[in-house]
Amino acid sequence: MLVYVDLKRTIILLETAVKTNAKEKIPRVLRTTSKLRKTLSVAQLQQAVEQLLPAQNVSKPVLLELLAHIEEKALHAVEVESADISKGHDVEMVDVSPEVETGTAVHMPVVLLPVLDLIEVEIYLFLYVLAALMKYNMDQMALNTVDMVVARCQQFNCRTLDLIQAKVFTYYSNIHERFGQDLPGIRNTLLCAHRTSCLRYDEAGQATLINLLLRNYLKDNLYEQAYKFVSKTTFPETVSNNQFVRYLYYVGRIQAVQLEYTESYTKLMQSIRKAPANTAHGFKCTVYKLAIIVQLLMGEVPERDVFNQDELRKALAPYLQLTNAVRVGNLEEFNVVLSQHGAAFKADNTYTLIIRTSYSRILFTDICQKLALENAQNAEFVCSKAIRDGVIDAVIDHENGWLQLKETVNVYTTKDPQTAFQRRINFCLDVHNEAVKAMRYPPDAYKKDLESAEERLEREKQEEELAKEIEDEMDEGL
Repeated sequence: MLVYVDLKRTIILLETAVKTNAKEKIPRVLRTTSKLRKTLSVAQLQQAVEQLLPAQNVSKPVLLELLAHIEEKALHAVEVESADISKGHDVEMVDVSPEVETGTAVHMPVVLLPVLDLIEVEIYLFLYVLAALMKYNMDQMALNTVDMVVARCQQFNCRTLDLIQAKVFTYYSNIHERFGQDLPGIRNTLLCAHRTSCLRYDEAGQATLINLLLRNYLKDNLYEQAYKFVSKTTFPETVSNNQFVRYLYYVGRIQAVQLEYTESYTKLMQSIRKAPANTAHGFKCTVYKLAIIVQLLMGEVPERDVFNQDELRKALAPYLQLTNAVRVGNLEEFNVVLSQHGAAFKADNTYTLIIRTSYSRILFTDICQKLALENAQNAEFVCSKAIRDGVIDAVIDHENGWLQLKETVNVYTTKDPQTAFQRRINFCLDVHNEAVKAMRYPPDAYKKDLESAEERLEREKQEEELAKEIEDEMDEGL
């Protein structure tokens, strides 16, 4: 019962924020959603829909119908789990419910809400329903419902709906990625929504949709399109830290594929530092895997402390073996690690970057052995031709008998430091400007400095009397 009371208190806070146009309270409402979603039962959610939505709300029967399906699925799952426990078998997390009919699509008429109704409360309740549909793997119903909710949100242009709508688009992308497997099909919808959020100055929507689009591109390995999209868009700087951390990771991954290793490593390290300290271990593990490979591609060896973290030690074990092989320079051991953990590297989307790994210095005898040449002199001729053709940027050391790749240009001889300082200055100026814009002033405060009509008449009368006195004094003096 306490959970239901918390839900009612959250919705009352949402209604207050909407009525007073206090948009800064909406994030507080969404922060409680994840906690309530884990403890709220289907019966309590049904009770909330019946009590908190008016009878004339067009979504109320739709929500109740969906919750009835979810309740049936939840009861069936509990029965199966109890039967498995009674038999003494381990319970497996599988979908054992009957298939949802693909024809049960939910259609909603395009009707605007009455004056006493709030679209924010309606969509907020839909968030719980979408989470329950994903939890019980009700794939077709989840796809139909999320499409309907997105269409519903697009009928309104409310600033108090922006954050909740951004959450809806997150569910839209996740559900289609998980159940629909049609990422190109939703890309146009996400692009249109991003354009709309830019026109409405909806920064939360812009940040969320940019990350969803980048994830969409990267899932289909469209790195060139993602690179162009990043170059043509500007990520809002006043959004939540979680969205900014995701953006840094996606940009770092794109730059790694585009051979911009230094910029990529900077973005990835910044993403790790800004990530939550006590949570998001899976996210940090993913970022660390990519950062390790990028650091190896830069010719550096990651520190041992990276691999000794308790929550990451097991996941980073293959990357530790890879790092040891690269550090020693043993090509045979490198190939063994690649063959043993190739499936894991492909699952982490780092395999193509790993095969780029090379050495800054290599002996001609090693080149001769690898390319099956007759002697080291032939290997030297092959390397000189590659340098002349521009395939590699290196120099030949005849005395020591090796090929030395050229070092990276000193960054302080370029304009990069100036650009970095200018970027920091612009950031500080933007923070100041946003702080000034965010200051809240009492209504009609400027009118206190303006005089009323009576005060103006009184002032003019006093000025006329003073002018007359001055004129009389001048006449007496003459």
